[in-house]
Amino acid sequence: MNLEQALQTFIVESRELLQDMESCLLRLESAPDDSDTLNAIFRAAHTIKGSAGMFGLDLVVSFTHIVESVLDKLRDGDVVVNGEVVALLLKCGDYIGELVTVVAVNGETPSADMLRTENELTQCLHALLSQVSRVTSGPVAQLPVQHEAQVEVDAGKSGSLAITDNWHLSLRFGLNVLRNGMDPLSFIRYLTNLGEIVNITMLADAMPASEQMDPEACYLGFEIDFYSAADKAAIASVFDFVREDSLIHILPPHSKIIEYTDMLRQLPEGDQRLGDLLVASGALTPAELEEALRLQQSPPAKPLGEILVEQHSVDKEVVDGALDKQRQTKERKAQENRYIRVHADKLDSLINLVGELVIAGASANLLAARANNPLLQESTSVISHLVEDIRDGALQLRMVQIGETFSRFQRVVRDVSQELGKDIELVISGAETELDKTVVEKIGDPLMHLVRNAMDHGIEPAEARAANGKPAKGKLYLNAYHDSGSIVIEVADDGAGLNRERLLQKAIERGLVAASANLSDHEIYNLIFEPGFSTAEKLSNLSGRGVGMDVVRRNIESLRGTVELDSEPGLGTTVRIRLPLTLAIIDGFLVGVNRSSFVIPLDMVTECAELNASERHSARQRGYLNLRGTVLPLAWLRDQFAVNGDDARRENVVVVHYGSHQAGLVVDELFGEFQTVIKPLGQLFGHVQGISGSTILGSGEVALILDVPSLIQHAIGRENAAVGAQQNQRLTTTQH
Repeated sequence: MNLEQALQTFIVESRELLQDMESCLLRLESAPDDSDTLNAIFRAAHTIKGSAGMFGLDLVVSFTHIVESVLDKLRDGDVVVNGEVVALLLKCGDYIGELVTVVAVNGETPSADMLRTENELTQCLHALLSQVSRVTSGPVAQLPVQHEAQVEVDAGKSGSLAITDNWHLSLRFGLNVLRNGMDPLSFIRYLTNLGEIVNITMLADAMPASEQMDPEACYLGFEIDFYSAADKAAIASVFDFVREDSLIHILPPHSKIIEYTDMLRQLPEGDQRLGDLLVASGALTPAELEEALRLQQSPPAKPLGEILVEQHSVDKEVVDGALDKQRQTKERKAQENRYIRVHADKLDSLINLVGELVIAGASANLLAARANNPLLQESTSVISHLVEDIRDGALQLRMVQIGETFSRFQRVVRDVSQELGKDIELVISGAETELDKTVVEKIGDPLMHLVRNAMDHGIEPAEARAANGKPAKGKLYLNAYHDSGSIVIEVADDGAGLNRERLLQKAIERGLVAASANLSDHEIYNLIFEPGFSTAEKLSNLSGRGVGMDVVRRNIESLRGTVELDSEPGLGTTVRIRLPLTLAIIDGFLVGVNRSSFVIPLDMVTECAELNASERHSARQRGYLNLRGTVLPLAWLRDQFAVNGDDARRENVVVVHYGSHQAGLVVDELFGEFQTVIKPLGQLFGHVQGISGSTILGSGEVALILDVPSLIQHAIGRENAAVGAQQNQRLTTTQH
């Protein structure tokens, strides 16, 4: 066995379990009576402790054991679930994660700061446990009296008792017990070593008439209510010497039934049979299982669980719990068999190889076209389709759901809202939306800034919300959806919205805009993404220094994405992030300007149109084109990238869109669709506007991939400037 590989698996699974544990704790805070959630938390801690013990990680085991003890008391109801307990357990989960990182990942010993943290958490955990022991230490001596008071005799049933917390023993001794030298009363007296007999009823129903009675035979039966902390196996062992000749049925108290069903849920996964599960949980003794299996072999054949219930060996609730465990195990095994863990580097290597395959395929297609060989062209066309399918499949391997990233903010919202003294609820939608793993990894920090900013600046305190007729609880929304080959992530709040006049005043004070500038609401709202811009009146641990929102925009733009903001006073603010689905390979549309080649992402192309000679001159002057009654701003790639050479005899317009915006890119030639392998630009070209990357054509030449959002903004800005100049000219003419 490769221990290093097994350790890495433990590390990955521990972090997943801790993430699940955190989610369950947050859910438990709002639903403290949810036993399934509490059991899930306990199982996560128990699994981490057990796995850590396999690798000798004693520090992890010892601390997790204390956490597990507190969780056990929570399950028993000895500790009440409240905000303070949940906060303590969340900190414990964080510390277990730190221990796993330091001890298991780095192989180091905890620092002095970590040990101090552990000491503080341990003291808090022990304080909870000591409170439980103080509460329960007094009544223990009174238990027999309490249990005796719970006995109610039902006169309608001979010896039948309604017992809530006692074992019930149904004993029918065999005829030969006395003849074999066994005294039934001695077994009953021995029971008192394990607990207290609360009630006993002797049954003489089997007693024959006096003339038929055998003085050496035993005809007695007993119904006993027995209070004991012992398990079923220990109680059953009392009757080992008479089990073969007698009928012994031991029914657990109601609380014990719950313990058995909980134990069944906690048992390790495996292909276990029903009987094995019941024995492992303590609900069934091996002798009872052996007898039931013997009965199962004789006709008529019955399910094992049905036989056990009929024989009063185990309660139906426990059998149902064991069957549920079997079903869940099978479903989980089937689910696990559908997944394998693959190292991220292997996926990245596969994507790179597929990229090279795409380039090689494009080269083969070009050579086949030049050779003018129909059979060769058909063959390369088939290969191209297969390469495209391989590309799509390889990219799909790196697609992950964004829900896991969203769920991590449950903890952030809880902690920050408590720090701010606000009641804020996080609402998540679109968690199943998929995007590239690389994008998910890099979007976490920008989202963190936006979430914290929305809670600090966006959502008002409860008093202010009440004054405006709003619910005291504010809402923060995280939403994701696909749109035109991109993924859109929205961070919205139902707060006060942005103050347009205050933003404009701050921008003028800082010299970001001129006092005479005529800006739209959209342009004013997006000023918050400028470096150092802040309207906070005082500094806080969360915000106010003007650092963060510009970093958000810079990080998103590094992912070839855009960010925009909408706000409505009194109703809230929405920050909308638009990102590409993948950073590796895309379908492109190849165009040419003179001898230069450019690639436009195909999912942003709406249509193509020829710019005829009569329209070229007027379009140049106006900066836009009348496309079927719609104003279409234009951007000439020849001018945008200073392409040398004479103007082409004909020009074409590629209509592109991004979000709700649309523009036309004027080019010389249209070459058609093209599979594009994205190659990043070096730092030397990082400042070039309108370019998001490069690719290699089949001919070996380099083509630039256009940054459509920035080109659209440039075209819209140019069209607005042209319209503004015309309005000023008309105004001047009118005045004269």
